[in-house]
Order: sequence, then C-alpha cells, then structure tokens
Amino acid sequence: MSDLTLLRIGIAVAMALLLGAIIFFGRSQKGARDLRGARGGPGGEGRQEPSLGEQLADSWGKAPAAQGELPLPEAPPAAEPGRRPNEEYDKIVALYVAAKAGNLLHGPDIVVAAEKAGLTYGYMGVYHRLVDGRPDAGPIFSVANIIKPGSFDMTKIAELETPALAFFLTLPAPLPALDAWETMEPAAQRMADLLDGVVLDQERNALGRQRVQHIREELRGYDRQHIVPPLGKPARW
Repeated sequence: MSDLTLLRIGIAVAMALLLGAIIFFGRSQKGARDLRGARGGPGGEGRQEPSLGEQLADSWGKAPAAQGELPLPEAPPAAEPGRRPNEEYDKIVALYVAAKAGNLLHGPDIVVAAEKAGLTYGYMGVYHRLVDGRPDAGPIFSVANIIKPGSFDMTKIAELETPALAFFLTLPAPLPALDAWETMEPAAQRMADLLDGVVLDQERNALGRQRVQHIREELRGYDRQHIVPPLGKPARW
C-alpha cells in the first residue's frame, strides 16, 4: 500500500471525527454543563468522556466513532477570535494541505505559512480566516491539525509534526458561500506552496480544475438559496 493511500485512509478517518466536532463549535458553556449533568454531573459517578484530541488520535487508522459519541468541548470566552456567533450551519466544505510522500509538515513552518496566508490563531486552538475589520462575524474558514491533538499547542509548536492540515468552511458563513470558497482555496494553495505540500479535495484526491469548477457551481447554487446581506447593512424585510 502506497504512502499516499495510507495518508488518504488516515485523513478520511480523522476527518469523520473532525466534522462531527464542528457541530459543537458554537455550543454554549451552558450546553456543556447540561451534557455533563446528564452524565453524572460534577463530582458524580458519570463516565469521563475523552477529549476531542484523544478522539482524533485514536481515530488514526481505526474506524470512526459515531458522531453522537463525540465529546462537547468547553466553550472559551466569546471574544476569542474564530468563534462562530451562531451554532447553526447546514453545509461543510473541506480541503486538505498534505505533506508529500515520505514527508511531514512541521509546526514552526505551519505558523509562518499561516501568518503569510492571513490566518489568525484563536478559538479551539486552531487557525481562522476572519473578515477584515469584523472579527466578531466569525470565521470565513478554519484550519486544524489532522491528528492529535487537533489543535495547535503553541507551547509545543517546535515539536509538532503532522501529515496534513484540514481546511473547512461551515455554511452559512459571514460571506456568501462562493466568496468564502474563493478565500479558502487560494489560502490552501498558498500554504501548500509554502510548506511544499499538496492540496487535496474532500475525497482526498488532488484538487484539479474540474473539481474546483464543480465546487464553485455547487456554491453558486447554495448562494441562490441562501442570500447573505452585506456585512454592516441590515437585511430588508
């Protein structure tokens, strides 16, 4: 089995859990307390659920767990960059930046590449592309580590090695879907160039022109059904 095939299998499994975890990105701390209470409450005898990072690590090379088994991460302060103001979403579009066969992506290089690509480190310990002048509007897209711990621990960033990064945008976004894609795809290409990696689509295949065109048409259709008013201007009723 080739290195690329192994990478694709690993990414497929890890992404299944990563996408499930996105469900909880906008959850409130009250929701976390309610869920813990249902498991036994503070000081109770309820079973301690593994963290998101542990789930991602355990998933590498194993069958994905059911989404209902994913833990609910603690909600950080609302002002933390990259937090969605609304937990509702109905579509996810993902890309990957993967290391070439036999290589890994290294933490310090990822930090430099993320900064050059205009990303901001923030909510959930991952990177986000924010709306210029409107960081409170939530992320246009986010970038996570594909393996444990999922986030980027800046105290250990010099030691970090990973085979791939996951780029994902959740819709509705603070921009129209096509504009969000046109922001994410060049950023992924830019980081791939800086990291000497390759861009893969959501099926872990090399991102080609035909696939890009298909995604654009799909998102144009999404925008026709979900008109997003310009930021800073009230919607007309």
